Amino acid sequence: MSVAVRFAPSPTGLLHVGNARLALVNWLFARQAGGSFLLRLDDTDTERSTAAFAAAIETDLAWLGLAWDQFARQSDRLDRYVAATERLKRDGRLYPCYETPEELGLKRKTQLASHRPPIYDRAALGLGDAERARLEAEGRLPHWRFRLDHRPVEWLDLVRGPAHFDGADLSDPVLVREDGRPLYTLSSVVDDLDFAVSHVIRGEDHVANTAVQIQLWQALGGPVPGFAHLPLLTDAAGQGLSKRLGSLGLGSLRDDHGIEPMALSSLLAKLGTSDPIEPRLSLAELTAEFSFDKISRATARFDPEELGRLNARLLHQTRFDAVADRLAALGFAGVDAGFWDVVRPNLSRLSEVGDWWRITHAAVTPVIADAGLTKAAAELLPPEPWDDATWPLWVNRIKEKSGTKGKALFHPLRLALTGREQGPELKNLLPLIGRARALARLAGTTA
Repeated sequence: MSVAVRFAPSPTGLLHVGNARLALVNWLFARQAGGSFLLRLDDTDTERSTAAFAAAIETDLAWLGLAWDQFARQSDRLDRYVAATERLKRDGRLYPCYETPEELGLKRKTQLASHRPPIYDRAALGLGDAERARLEAEGRLPHWRFRLDHRPVEWLDLVRGPAHFDGADLSDPVLVREDGRPLYTLSSVVDDLDFAVSHVIRGEDHVANTAVQIQLWQALGGPVPGFAHLPLLTDAAGQGLSKRLGSLGLGSLRDDHGIEPMALSSLLAKLGTSDPIEPRLSLAELTAEFSFDKISRATARFDPEELGRLNARLLHQTRFDAVADRLAALGFAGVDAGFWDVVRPNLSRLSEVGDWWRITHAAVTPVIADAGLTKAAAELLPPEPWDDATWPLWVNRIKEKSGTKGKALFHPLRLALTGREQGPELKNLLPLIGRARALARLAGTTA
């Protein structure tokens, strides 16, 4: 059987890192198997779904490099859900129910008070035609429930191992609302059948849904896919993730925090696995390393600080040709491979290249911590041309004349030349600053 997977977000909010992890795992599994990846927008919630959220989802996935082979919107497929509904009605698996939300809530409270599970009691199955006609004459519209078979439901989960439910312990799910709109349980199964989805990879919060949906797949006459239910991510404090957590949204990580897509993918692919978390420069590397066998059932925590450190390590390993176009788009067209190699060991985000470009090519206000030392240094500054041998030669002369060494020597020179406490090696930075700027800054002049 060929592998076909889907990522099916609802365009009711922005993607967060938990959503991205599921998309990534689906994509890696499909690519490793030479299969296909479907992006499906579950947009039947017309009150909350928006075109802006849908566009943002596509932008975020494209930024991660998760290209999709097929695309679908549930709002374009309503006729397929109607056809499935009619089939289930004909087969006696879908039945109308007339209880109001208040009545159902009272039933649940009564069951819980009696220490019984809150399972629908199937009272609607006992209604005759006359009783249904009376309820409808009162203005009640039915919602429609799927009648589960009271038999075991089992599958071998690729993450959780053997899974077992008994149909008698599950409540008949509502598949169609009073207004005729299908709910997720129905529309998702119909889509998976129509697109020949071979594996459903999603969060462990859907495990109970899977037991119900397996019977629905069977009732609609289609093959049951394989399943993998991943533990949900939490934030660094152990709290669940939500679309409302803008700080962990993909757009915020990209635009506000300067996170590289491969840094995020490197972290999400390894969180909760037996593999060490290391920066990877391509999705092909992550694809080759992927395996469900490595995923633990324990909850994994997403720590933005860990992501920041990984982002820096990734940039330190990135070649100039991989970022040249992006640097030009940021307005740093003058940056070449030599400049990149000098500054990249000190970057935590790509935009910081601009800081070092300005330090070497624009005016900087120096910090003079030791005026006597910087004056002596200016007097000993050698003529150009300069290369990476200029710095050690110059420093040795200053050391001989002043008797200063170690941090007491290097730190005042760095502050005077760059105005910064830390940065790239000065032996590499000095030739980029140039003699005229260096002399002025050593004298305490903005240059």
